[in-house]
Amino acid sequence: MSRIRTSNRRKRTVALYAFAGLFVLSAGLLYICRQDVFGAASKPKMTEYKTERSVWLADWRWEAGVEQLGNVAKGLTSLQLFAAYFDESDRLLFTDEFREALPVVQQEVDRGGLNRLFLTLVNDIKYQGGGNVQKDSELVTRLVKDFSSRSSHINEIIAAVESYGLSGVELDYERIDDKDWTNYAQLIRELHARLIGKGKELRVVFEPRAPIERLDLPEGPVYIMMAYNLFGNHSGPGPKADDAFVRQLAARMKGLSGQPYIALSSGGFDWHGETGKAVGITERQAADLASGATSPPVRDKASGALHFEYMDSSGAKHNVWYADGKTLGQWIQAAKSKGIYNIAIWRLDELGEESLKQLQSTGSIQIE
Repeated sequence: MSRIRTSNRRKRTVALYAFAGLFVLSAGLLYICRQDVFGAASKPKMTEYKTERSVWLADWRWEAGVEQLGNVAKGLTSLQLFAAYFDESDRLLFTDEFREALPVVQQEVDRGGLNRLFLTLVNDIKYQGGGNVQKDSELVTRLVKDFSSRSSHINEIIAAVESYGLSGVELDYERIDDKDWTNYAQLIRELHARLIGKGKELRVVFEPRAPIERLDLPEGPVYIMMAYNLFGNHSGPGPKADDAFVRQLAARMKGLSGQPYIALSSGGFDWHGETGKAVGITERQAADLASGATSPPVRDKASGALHFEYMDSSGAKHNVWYADGKTLGQWIQAAKSKGIYNIAIWRLDELGEESLKQLQSTGSIQIE
């Protein structure tokens, strides 16, 4: 009888341990499942994302741009031809330089395996008798004022894109009047829908003053924020941008759909000491001027830009600020610190070797 009782006790003990083990295992599985559901302890899922590089080529300096295009084409995601303006009748206008450049650019693009070529539209008016008005806000008012005007403008844009065999169009309309932002956002929406139907793409450039936070912008277009001309021909000497300026704009862009770009500018400005007038210069021109500087160029810590002074042939003092490849790299890191990884560079024209390397850079990041 005692052996039977001992055996029964052993069976009950084994069963008790088995039940306890099963309970612990079940509790562990339940904990894991709960963490997956509520995300408290599960690892975040990471998405591999390729950082993108983009650049503009201006029609009035297309030969200088093409000279460097072959060096960077393989590292680019797209190339924008800054080459579409308006005549005094609010119709699109294309310069002789654009028509001359297009086949050469297309040849270089094909050779470099770059299959995304865009046409950039700017709200500049060129008059037949000579002269022009840059960034005409009243022109934008007329183009976007109602459905009829927008449709007419869209029809002309699509005809141009299809005629020239381009991937899409980029809107670079600046100094937009506050009253026109709602209609402009509607133009973006309507143009994007029409382009998608044609298998084409839309890019939209915003200047820093654009109220992107309150605009009802559609998903789908690629949005670009200009992060330059903090100082320029509207001000006294200083860098085109600094780290704080780039970070501020990059932080604002987080509300935009998709993976937006931040646009940075190479080169700089040369300020005349007596008149205060500023003239835009390329990186190569700045480097040439630096060879005659009264003292070696100094790199500004807050912006990474180089600056120096020199005397011209008439004895007037000049103050030059400009960006080189190291400057661009510093601005790129400032943008990345706020989660913006796609970079567009204005413009492909007499860039230094280090700046060209910034355009050649490719790589991937992981985003939650």
